[in-house]
Amino acid sequence: MSDTHYDALPKAHTTYANIIKSLLPIGDNTKVSKDALPSATYTVDDLHIDQSNLDDYRKICGFSENGKVPITYFAVLSQTLQMNMMVKEPFPFPMLGLVHVDNVVTQHRPIGERETVTLSVSFANLRDHAQGQQFDFVTTVKSQEDIIWEGTSTYLARGKKPKANSTERSKPRPVTVKPMVNEKGVHKVFEVPEDIGRRYAFISGDFNLIHLHPLSAKAFGFPKAIAHGMWSKAKCLALMNDLPDAYSAEVSFKLPIFLPSEVELIAEPVDQLESSDDRCNFGLYSAKNDKPHLAGVVKLIENSQ
Repeated sequence: MSDTHYDALPKAHTTYANIIKSLLPIGDNTKVSKDALPSATYTVDDLHIDQSNLDDYRKICGFSENGKVPITYFAVLSQTLQMNMMVKEPFPFPMLGLVHVDNVVTQHRPIGERETVTLSVSFANLRDHAQGQQFDFVTTVKSQEDIIWEGTSTYLARGKKPKANSTERSKPRPVTVKPMVNEKGVHKVFEVPEDIGRRYAFISGDFNLIHLHPLSAKAFGFPKAIAHGMWSKAKCLALMNDLPDAYSAEVSFKLPIFLPSEVELIAEPVDQLESSDDRCNFGLYSAKNDKPHLAGVVKLIENSQ
């Protein structure tokens, strides 16, 4: 068990230096098993929110300056630890080519921007998929001993198809059908500018080349640069009014948003959430052809602290 502790989040320049080293053809990584994930947990024991970064994050996603941490922000902060884990541990997959397919975040109570918390990230749940293998990064945020926020980011590592008798194989995700616009819900059409990937990268620390420029995106098979999935999720939630104090927001990322684009958010009314059995469905679609970019659901968390 690799249990690594930090006094603060690793700096972006050191993180990417380690990533570059991991891409160099040095040593033999062929002995790393693809049947298991590293038993590793990386923790920032006393995390202080960088106020300037938080302000920039709010602006680019559209969150209000209300003194609280947006529900998606800790998912962004955890990515630095995730990247370090993939390069420092015997991680079985190449970082380039990983696809972020699902994300769920849960806020058990509003979290103040001045709070000092503990943030931990672990690997979990390696399983077969029709296109290769999937795994999760599980993030936990605590205030003293109380869990106040949780998140799971699911990634697909493309590879050989699993054996037909595999019992851990993930099922294909259902096709998303665009719902009718509900006058009591949220309906927004907005532009996604060409430079959103570069601007968001400097705030989030996610400089994946598929988001930065058409030329670098083409090297990975995309005709244009694409928007960050976590930016699109955050933007949707920022446009949904009166979200509960304690709730979960789950999304599946569908088709990429090629930059620039015009997109359409459709969300059911949030005020219908009265118990954990209720759901507020939302989706982000191409304004040009109605194809889905993400499908999401908001659920009330009743055991709030």
